[in-house]
Amino acid sequence: MRTVLIHCHPVEGSFSAALRDAAERGLRAAGHDVTVLDLSAESFRCVMTRSEWESYMAGDDEIPSDITRHVGAVRDAEMLVFNYPTWWSGLPAQLKGWLERVMLPGVAFTLENDRIRPALTHLRRIIVISTYGSPWLYVKAVNDNGRRTLTRALRAATGWRARCRHIGLYAIDTSTERRRRHFVTRVEEAVRQ
Repeated sequence: MRTVLIHCHPVEGSFSAALRDAAERGLRAAGHDVTVLDLSAESFRCVMTRSEWESYMAGDDEIPSDITRHVGAVRDAEMLVFNYPTWWSGLPAQLKGWLERVMLPGVAFTLENDRIRPALTHLRRIIVISTYGSPWLYVKAVNDNGRRTLTRALRAATGWRARCRHIGLYAIDTSTERRRRHFVTRVEEAVRQ
């Protein structure tokens, strides 16, 4: 499948970067065509400008030049893989901004007769890989907003056609080196399947 791996962490060499690399290895080993979008490495601007907002509100379907590669990758993708740490019970700001700037009308959805219609119907899979500082029970209690955004809101833009998978490492702040190594292996094997 044509796969886009969206990675969001500001530090190269971080545990999230190791997960990105494991996911890419697993995807390529399974024969997928992989495009990696490393938001921090690209210095992806996550804030929508006033002119972008005005274009969005006017329904111009104008794609800002700095995101055309990202929009093209999403339009061609059959699978999206998100890799990020969960901070403050949600997505990192840069990834949230990526969703807001890239998942535009005509890309993620269309408006027909004042009704929202899904435009990501070509997506077959969404995989979410995330780490959490908190234990599973706490994350469940606060609703895991990042996961919900990607596996519910984004999935709705596929017409509920995409299958979703979540792979999470909880309580990373107190995890052992062995547990983290096991999780890297688990990620590589999970995406290979």
